[in-house]
Amino acid sequence: MGARELDGALVDARRRTLTLFEALAAAGYGQPASVPRLPILNPPLWELGHTIWFAEWFVLRAARSSRPGDAVGDSLLAQGDAWFDSNLVAHASRWMLDLPAPEALVRYGGEVLDRMRARLAQETDDDASLYPYRLALAHEDMHGEAMLYTLQTLGAAPPPGMAEAPLRHGDRSGIDFGAAAFLPGGDQSQGFVFDNERIPSTRPTGPFTIDAALVSNGDYLPFVEDGGYRQPRFWSEAGRAWLQETGRLAPRYWERDGAGWRVRRFGQSLALEPAEPLRHVCLHEAEAYCTWAGRRLPREDEWERAASAGHPDFDWGQLWEWTASRFLPYAGFQPDRYLEYSAPWFVTRQVLRGASFATPARLRSPHFRNFYTPQRDDIFAGFRTCAL
Repeated sequence: MGARELDGALVDARRRTLTLFEALAAAGYGQPASVPRLPILNPPLWELGHTIWFAEWFVLRAARSSRPGDAVGDSLLAQGDAWFDSNLVAHASRWMLDLPAPEALVRYGGEVLDRMRARLAQETDDDASLYPYRLALAHEDMHGEAMLYTLQTLGAAPPPGMAEAPLRHGDRSGIDFGAAAFLPGGDQSQGFVFDNERIPSTRPTGPFTIDAALVSNGDYLPFVEDGGYRQPRFWSEAGRAWLQETGRLAPRYWERDGAGWRVRRFGQSLALEPAEPLRHVCLHEAEAYCTWAGRRLPREDEWERAASAGHPDFDWGQLWEWTASRFLPYAGFQPDRYLEYSAPWFVTRQVLRGASFATPARLRSPHFRNFYTPQRDDIFAGFRTCAL
């Protein structure tokens, strides 16, 4: 995006953030005290303030990095750094802060956005000068998707128009790829690139055969009905520990309904649709299904090669997809100004590729390396498989 397109995108992202916060507030989650203390979410009021503060830090205050003290001047909001710098505010303490009222944060956000737009109007379309705006936009878009995760986790209704369109399930027939050298990662000469996508090295891939479409509810149901969750032989050691901890016998939001199944979507109980892609499963469940089915998860380079090839039958972008790859740096990795975006999470996270229905189109890329801990099943994630 050039400066003009960025201006419109920043306005759209803020409208989306405020709309999502209003939905959470309307459901009774506007104040931290009313929000369950779960490690997978933030109090929405804190998340709103943090998103605004992050944009102010990197754009208006021209921060050299995300280290405390590396920005110019003070926040427009008294105590802004003390409240919303995630380096200073431990996750568990975000429920105990004496935060401003929502109206005050909305005013703060309006002032930050107005000043950003005024400054952006003076910028050229040079990548270096637009980097902080693009970073702030990507950060806000990702937090917007996280707010939709929160709505699903808390069983609250999404804003009108933000519920997903009916998800489609295509033909899972395999697509064959021969052996070839493949260069993954984003091209940093073409605008914004996350630090973990930079400086990749060419690597051999293939031959491999990958599903054209995601595993559906109907594909996964026989695994559940076959007692897959009760058979340790299908599960990794970590998966067995997860089963023991959670007591799961089916995916997170599945509910037995007599001889059939229902599923919970944003607080509503709906009939399980066999043709829909499976979602809200963790890595352990994806791996166990693959073992049961005699398949495997794709490596992230295989997934990226398939998504980048332009094959008309390779359908992606409905759900984040678990891969077989641990989140590791490419050779020569160097963190960007947002130092904590990637580096602290290497090794302990697993890579997901693609996008979900909640991901804005401007953030979608076959190079995007999303990453979560293996037990996360609250995100809009599923998987596809490869032949052994």
